[in-house]
Amino acid sequence: MTKDKINCSLGIIVYNEAQNISGLLDSVLSQDFEKVNLEEIIVVSSASKDGTDEIVKEYEKKNPKIKLISEKERNGKSSAINIFIKNAKTDILIIESGDTIPGQDTIEKIVIPFENEKIGMTGGRPIPINSTKNLVGFSVNLLWKLHHKMALINPKLGEMIAFRRCFEKIPVESAVDEASIEAEIKAHNLQKKYIPNAIIINKGPENVSDFLLQRRRISAGHYWLMKTKNYKVTSLNPAILFKITIDEIISRPASIHKIFFTMMLEIIGRILGWYDYNVKKKNPFKWEIATSTKNLKK
Repeated sequence: MTKDKINCSLGIIVYNEAQNISGLLDSVLSQDFEKVNLEEIIVVSSASKDGTDEIVKEYEKKNPKIKLISEKERNGKSSAINIFIKNAKTDILIIESGDTIPGQDTIEKIVIPFENEKIGMTGGRPIPINSTKNLVGFSVNLLWKLHHKMALINPKLGEMIAFRRCFEKIPVESAVDEASIEAEIKAHNLQKKYIPNAIIINKGPENVSDFLLQRRRISAGHYWLMKTKNYKVTSLNPAILFKITIDEIISRPASIHKIFFTMMLEIIGRILGWYDYNVKKKNPFKWEIATSTKNLKK
């Protein structure tokens, strides 16, 4: 415990992240801190078989803050998050996906707002490394740019979030873990806060198949959340979506064909997600990995 600092715990959720886990841990261990104390780093590995656990064990030997928890069976990301919540020591918890890299002071920036007791959840700005020179890369960058604009209006948080310990677990059958945490924060009458200068580097899909696989899964998860928790994320607000899309078209008229391509992919993904949840009765909380989103290099 550090009396004058905000203590927090970081949970890194991984499944076969051998290509990225070293870069992620190195980035976390070299973070700049002034008002925040990162008390522990818990890596929850869900039945990884690619050497992820062995890499984390080497870090665990060298740094007492790092702890590896290995699941023998992959039970979904929400289940892994619940393991982290159960084992974490502090009241301010951070969740980070294993295929991301935080900016140099991102942890500090997303934790400081918890000085205000009304704040229940924060998140930074994901920025993809995908090239905009091809259509799918353009779509990935546009999608996260629109998420950024949405979050400025009404926070929609993802990839790396911090939250106050005010609940014991989220539903293990949730395929949209961050949105499920948002629902819990709302239920406890706490506020969300978006930190746009807290950067999180990620990588989006590199092909249409993986793009639709990802959007389809997220869409099905959002339908599940609406039905079971009566919670709707910001990206399902048609008024906000229309406004930010029109603004983007006006600001970049030369790219209108690429913008419409992205819109069509998103519409198809949402239709497929609706079909999966409402017709096939499928809730993909143990989802198929979009492999082209891996091998992240900062």
